[in-house]
Amino acid sequence: MGRLDGRVALISGGARGLGLAMVDAFVAEGAQVMIGDVLADEALSVALRLGDKASSVHLDVTDEAEWADAVSATTARFGHLDVLVNNAGTAEGAPLWETSLESYRRVIEVNQVGVFLGMRSVVGAMTEAGRGSIINISSMDGLVGSPRIISYIASKWAVRGMTKAAAMELAPRNIRVNSIHPGNVHTLLASTPGQDRTQVREMMEAATLRHAPMGRVGEASEIAKMAVFLASDDSSYSTGSEFVADGGFTAGYPSPGSPNPF
Repeated sequence: MGRLDGRVALISGGARGLGLAMVDAFVAEGAQVMIGDVLADEALSVALRLGDKASSVHLDVTDEAEWADAVSATTARFGHLDVLVNNAGTAEGAPLWETSLESYRRVIEVNQVGVFLGMRSVVGAMTEAGRGSIINISSMDGLVGSPRIISYIASKWAVRGMTKAAAMELAPRNIRVNSIHPGNVHTLLASTPGQDRTQVREMMEAATLRHAPMGRVGEASEIAKMAVFLASDDSSYSTGSEFVADGGFTAGYPSPGSPNPF
């Protein structure tokens, strides 16, 4: 018996990377999953691989109408909806003084507005189902600051706050809302537009080795397991909370190996 037997989940950004890992983990635990992504062909390929446990829908998370269509497609295909994973995200890196307003708004639209639209769109279906779990993917950068990604930082801090506000509003409807804050993880989003993927990966691994007590970059499957926990009854008394999986990156200062001045 799987931990998610009887659950129906809508996962945004589910065609690749962290989202794909969550799709696979949810299905393995018994859930039926609607894969929402702008990469419609890739999402369909994943759904076909998983058979009758999954389906796919084109989902631009910045589009209200597409959210409504995704929820309708999910309930039409699987009968109800009781889990949402707001996973779709993007990042654009540049110094503050070189960040254009257009670039800033692009990131906010996907990472912040997309989460708002996703949460708002599922309230009716989850209320009808009698239960719900909304899992918002923030970041360790929703807990601390970091240079060159001010729009990403702003959006991920916003996700953290929106999660708490929504948890307070939706608890009377038996809908829980929590956020996951991954650290550096091997996924495609680790590259920002215009940057070489190998270079970004090397920089990410070097930063993790310097600052994370566990001394390694995380795997998408490790974050997916946390999402399974939050979607399941194992987390039935958890709402409005932050769940951090960053190898200890944000646990404290100084980092391992640094001289202690005291």
